[in-house]
Order: sequence, then structure tokens, then C-alpha cells
Amino acid sequence: MTKSRYTRFADMLSNAIREGKLAPGSRLPTHRAFAEKTGIALATATRVYKELERRGLVRGEAGRGTFVRDPEVPMTLGVHQTAAKGITDLVFNMPGGPVDADILRAGLRRLAAAGDLDAVLRYQPHGGRIHERRIIADRLRRCLGRINPEHLLVASGSQHGLAVTCLGLFQQGDVIAADALTYPGFKSAAALNGLELAPVGMQHGVMDPDDLDHQCRLRNIRAVYLMPTVQSPLGTVMDETVRLRLLDVARRHNLLIIEDAVYAFLEPDPPPGFLSLAPERTVHISGFSKSFATGLRLGYVIAPADRTAALLEVIRATTWNTPALISALVTGWIEDGTLEKSEETRRQDGAARQSVCRDVFGASRVISHRNAGFAWLPLEKGARAQPIVTRLKDQGISVSGAEPFATSAAAPQALRLAFGGLPMAELRGTLETVRDAVHAERTG
Repeated sequence: MTKSRYTRFADMLSNAIREGKLAPGSRLPTHRAFAEKTGIALATATRVYKELERRGLVRGEAGRGTFVRDPEVPMTLGVHQTAAKGITDLVFNMPGGPVDADILRAGLRRLAAAGDLDAVLRYQPHGGRIHERRIIADRLRRCLGRINPEHLLVASGSQHGLAVTCLGLFQQGDVIAADALTYPGFKSAAALNGLELAPVGMQHGVMDPDDLDHQCRLRNIRAVYLMPTVQSPLGTVMDETVRLRLLDVARRHNLLIIEDAVYAFLEPDPPPGFLSLAPERTVHISGFSKSFATGLRLGYVIAPADRTAALLEVIRATTWNTPALISALVTGWIEDGTLEKSEETRRQDGAARQSVCRDVFGASRVISHRNAGFAWLPLEKGARAQPIVTRLKDQGISVSGAEPFATSAAAPQALRLAFGGLPMAELRGTLETVRDAVHAERTG
């Protein structure tokens, strides 16, 4: 079959990019200039550029033009890519320390000595064993109020909880509002289930209630996804006034609220959560991987009574149940205080890392939570993230730009630095290398 004309030109440029003839960061001619140079119609030139963008080889930037991307750095860096061996990873937030293995050994010994060990080898109730759901609910009471354990469903991590919510409570084509910069894992879960995200503007790092109201008047929005306490990627904490204004919008437009609280433990004194303010319309999702270990995939979904049956059906269809060995380990650590100590350790460790980060970047603007193991670095006007990502990759450091977090077509020029899993002895030197790469782009 003969290839269409625009495909032939797209292939030609793709080969030039992959062979290094068009270097990462190079600006392509305007659509009109390319059409005139090649003798094709302007509409055909536009299709060529759209095809290159679909392949992840170029990136259009409003008001600046179209730039060649590094084909070895995926657009979805931070979701689908793990840093290669020998690369310092500032993409994934992987908290942890040497003592974690000792805690795991102790937990496994405790389980081995317990009675009814045979139970963990059997199929479990889809929503989790009721006594473990009670343990988690009791632990959450001080920050979320009284929770009916029947409304708390155990999932295989908070990401599974997000996917279960998207699949169980919405239909393909439904629209969910989300921050203009949001968690990439939710973007992935929504896309996999055919849901559309409506970007909502942000004020001071949190969702703007007026813009949410405006978007709801323009479109049939079913729900709003929020990380009100320690938002990812910015680390901001939404104050109670904004929460109440957003709740008013949600009630007026009958929105379901999806509250992601995976990083909320980093804030020692948060405002009331949406689950406390509006339990009748809030699905609250969180887990324990950030507060203890990323490999222990245990999360939970707390939902109104009329939503739990649909969520249980999705859990049954996707995992049948969360492995009881993991849920028994984690709930044991809740009961003996290990998890609380681990969360305090994470807060102290994050605070120490934030201190180093701010010292290294000095007067540069850094957006972050004071206890988080990640930070957002907006770039100065005229600086571009992609050349910095490429330069750092060549120096053995993997970082992410803004694209994985953006829900709007135009992503800001910024870097997201996740340094929670980096050895403290390497932190300052690594961040100094990032700072120097940013400076080189600014002055280059």
C-alpha cells in the first residue's frame, strides 16, 4: 500500500531525528516555511508536524514554535520509565532506608509465629478481611473521623484504588476535572478507562474554585480529582476556605469528589479532608507505599455506601483480593506503632532533604512541601526543560519535565525533582549538577 504524502514526510523527519541529523532542542521551521520548502500544502505540513508529535519526536510550544525532542527520553517519563542501571533517578519518589529491611524481617517473624497462618494462603474477601479494615479505619479516625469499615475497601496500592474508582464509577467518555498540574498515575488510570480530563486553573498551587465552576458551566463534568493535602507535583496544602468553596461548587453541579491523600501524612496538621466535610459525595483514596515502602502495595478506597458494590466488583475482576500476607504485615505495623514511627521518619527525612535543596538552589524559585521528598522547579522565561533533561541524562541523572503532570495542551517549562530515595551523601552533589544544568540552559 502506498504511503500517504504526509506520512512519507513524517518518516523522513523521524529518521533525521533518530539518526541525530536533527539534534534535540532544534527548532523546526514554521508550518508555512516547511510547506514552502517542500512544495506541499500548508494543511499537509500541519499533518506532518502533528504526526511527529504523536510519535513523541517533537513538542509544540505556544508562541515559540516546534522543537525536536530527545527520542531516548519518553514523553511519559516518570510513569513508564525507570532509570537505567548506573543512572541517578530523580524521577520516581522512592522513600526508604537501611532499617526497612530489619522491620520487614521482624514483621515476617511475627506472622510466622502467629496462629491461623493458613488463612493468608486462601482467597480473601474482595474488599479485604473485615478485622484488617477495622484496624485501618480506627487508625484514620483521628484525621478523618469515624469510618464505617464496610465502606473501606482494601486495594493493591493507591494506584489500584484510582484505577478501581475510574473503572467502577464512570463510563467511557465521562469528563473529570483535575488540576492543570496533577499526578500522572491518575492521568494514566483515566486514559486507560476512556475518561477525559478537564484541566482547571490553579491559584497559589491549588485548584481555583471559580474556574472549576466555569468549567462545569461549559461541560458536563461528572467528578473532580483533587490532592488537597500535599499535592503532587507541587506539594501544596489547600486551606480550609478553598476546600469549602470547592465543596460548594461540587454540590451545585453534583460532582463526585475523588480525594487522593497518598502524601497527606507529610502534613502534621492538615485542614479537614473532603471525606470529613462531605462523606456522601467523596471517594477517599490512599495507601502505605509512600509512608513505608513502595514495594508493599497496600491501599484503600473509602466510598459512600451506594458506591461500594461497583468498586467491589472491579476489585474482584482485577485482582480478586489484595494478598493477605501484605495486608497482615501492614495492619500489624499499624497496631504496634511501627507505621507511625515510619511516617515520622519520612517527615524528618523529607525536611532534611528540603533544606539541602533550598540551600543548593538559593534564590531560584522552588515549590515544595517542607517535609516532602520532591520539589517543583519552574524555569525562568526563555529556558526550556527538554535540553536540561537531555543534558542531565548525558551526565547520568534522570529528571522529569512538566509534560507527565500537565492536563492542558501547553505544559509549563519546569523540572520535577524526586530525591526521596537518593542517598543523603549524594544529594547535594546531584542537586548541584541539576542547578548547573539549569544555569547552562539559562545562559546558553
